[in-house]
Order: sequence, then C-alpha cells, then structure tokens
Amino acid sequence: MSYNIYFENAVVAGYNIAGLSTDTINEVLLHVADLAVEQTELLLAENQKDLDRMDKEDPKYDRLKLTADRIKDIAADMRNVAHLKSPLGELLSETERPNGLHISKIRVPLGVVGVIYEARPNVTFDVFSLCFKTGNVAVLKGGSDADFSNRAIIGIVHQVLQKFNIDVNAATLLPAERAATEALFNAVGYVDVLIPRGSQQLINAVRQHSKVPVIETGAGIVHTYFDEYGDAEKAIAIIHNAKTRRVSVCNSLDCMIINANRLTELPYILSKCGDDGVEVFADEAAYEQLTNYYPDHLLHKATPGHFGTEFLSMKMAVKTVDSIHDALAHIAGHSSKHSEAIISDNLEHIELFLNKVDAAAVYVNASTGFTDGAQFGLGAEIGISTQKLHARGPMGLAELTSYKWVVRGNGQIRS
Repeated sequence: MSYNIYFENAVVAGYNIAGLSTDTINEVLLHVADLAVEQTELLLAENQKDLDRMDKEDPKYDRLKLTADRIKDIAADMRNVAHLKSPLGELLSETERPNGLHISKIRVPLGVVGVIYEARPNVTFDVFSLCFKTGNVAVLKGGSDADFSNRAIIGIVHQVLQKFNIDVNAATLLPAERAATEALFNAVGYVDVLIPRGSQQLINAVRQHSKVPVIETGAGIVHTYFDEYGDAEKAIAIIHNAKTRRVSVCNSLDCMIINANRLTELPYILSKCGDDGVEVFADEAAYEQLTNYYPDHLLHKATPGHFGTEFLSMKMAVKTVDSIHDALAHIAGHSSKHSEAIISDNLEHIELFLNKVDAAAVYVNASTGFTDGAQFGLGAEIGISTQKLHARGPMGLAELTSYKWVVRGNGQIRS
C-alpha cells in the first residue's frame, strides 16, 4: 500500500488553510472542544475498547485511559489555546539597510508536522489544536493500542472542519499499522518535521530511522535533591506530589537525592509516599535509615540499574550524597535533561544548582510536576523537548513556528 496519498493531501491542506483568519481558527478550536465534551460517552466507549486490550499493570494503561474529567481537561486546554495570541506573523526583527532595503523577520508555520505517539489519545487533540492554531497541518501516527480512541477523536475534529468548509486533511490520522510508521520516516518532501511522543524506545527508533528532521521529546528521568539546607516540610509535599500526582507522565519523580546530614529525616519526608504505596529502591545508607520505619514490603535495596531509570509507576530510587557537588555529579551522570529540582534555602547552593544542572526545566522548592505546556501558560503542549536545537522544554505555539525573511525594495540591484 502506498501512503503517499496521505502526505500529498496533507501538503495540499497546508496550502488550503494558509491565510485562515485567527477568528475562524479560534472558532474551530472552541467547537472541537465543545463537541468533545458532548461526545464524552462515545469517546469513553471507544477508549474502553482500547483499554480492554491492554494489561492494567502496563505503565501505559493510565496514559491510555480517558475519563469524563480528563476529557473536560483536554477541552479546557483547547479553549486555552483558542484564547492565546497567535504567533503567526509576529515581527521578530526588522532593519533598514543603507541601500534602502527594508528587511524583516516574521514567524511562519513549520508546515506539515508529523507526530508519532503511543498510548496517549489526548495527544491527538493537543497536536491538532496547537498545529491548527499555528497554521500547520498535523499528520498523526498513533499506536495500535489507542486506535479506537484516536479514530473517534479524529472523527470529531473532521466533523467540525467540515462544518466550517475547511480541508479535513489539515488533521490527518495515518493507519495504525507499522508500515505507516516506516512511510512517515521516509516522507521527505512532504513532512517538514517529525516529533515522537512516547517511550525512550520509540524516541530512539524515530531518531535512528527517520529521514525527516526530528525534534526529540525525550524520556523524563527526573531527580529532586533535598539539600543540607532544605525545608523538610516543603520536601514532604514536593516529593509526594512529584512522585504520586500522576506516575505515568514524563515529569514524575524517579530519584530522590538526599544529603547525608539530613538522612535521619528521610522516614519523615517519605511518610506520605509510604502511605500511598510507593516502592522505594534505596542505596545502603538510605535503606538502613528507612528500615523499621518504611513499610517492609515497599522497601528494597537499590542496584545500579535503579538509578537512571524512568519508572512510570509507583516506584522511586533514593540516593544519599555527601555534598551538593556529589548531587550535581549524580544528576549529570543519570539525567535525561528533562526536569530536575532542588529543595534548599541556601541561596549559594540554589544558584550553583541552577547554573550547573543541564536540563530543559530546573526547579527550586517546587514539584517537577509543573513541567507541562498548560502549566507554563502555553495553553497545551506538543511535547517536552530535551534537545537544544530549535526548541527546549514544553513546546507550545511559538515552538511550532519557524521564520522567514521579508525583503522590501524599490528597484535595488546588487553590484
């Protein structure tokens, strides 16, 4: 089967949607949000078909699952995007040259944006809303594990696009089979950029095989360092929230690092985590401190493999260090450059942490759970980029644009 027809239609759709007014774009997004809520029963029924095929113990199960509240949140994110200012046409710079040429630099769409993702049906809504707002065409390649959900969602999107007489190929969902993935990898000349959303395995596969330029949205191996000068009361809430708020997302905590001088407080700091069933893989010093205080069935001795692991579940490693420098070295050796945090009241240590840690988002006395496009005021996100070219961190509207130079003259020629 040739998949080029999907890509050819996407390119045409990009031409067709160019120049849509901001008012029309916003109205479409608001209608999609409203229809998603109205069609909650349908979405949940289709989503249940996907859930029935997945083991409930699979870390992806929670990401796959839709609920009425989650659909309301997704709709709220789309409404937020609709109300945000469009970056298209934004003047980034301008200059008048000595020869009279007026040169300006303005924001424009990336073009056709391919997104490959696993069991995350919310991504279908998020990618469409962000791409449509920025004049991009979305070519979506969801996994087979969410196919019923994704097809129901794209049906809602197409229903609204048709109502507004807009080319439905502006939101293109590829078939779920693996061959479509390979076709997307090779869609040079059709797809301008490819963005993976999912496991490290998926991200690696896209990076290794795609001939289309890739923006990586990396796995989140997340640390929080409780400094010698940290506030234990803050730590209880921050550690618990970062770990348990939603364990299957990339900003959830994987490793708590604790200064040895505060080790006696570890059972107190982790008390809420123990109550909520968090399994802890502790190094020797932390294990000894937690023994008889942390639930026995949840406490294990850590192996080297537990450090640098993205758990995506109710599991967490604990590492003891003698100084902030040791904490920084541990993070440097195990971080995925996603989100890292310090809990401290020492300004010198805080500044050292902020300057030394190489990550897309660096926190002081706050939960890493905030690494999210909506929480950063971007409305929604297409992913969290862990690379440094083009975009880094939550990718919202501005990150889905490029720019072009506009040169206005009056007959000038170059000698």
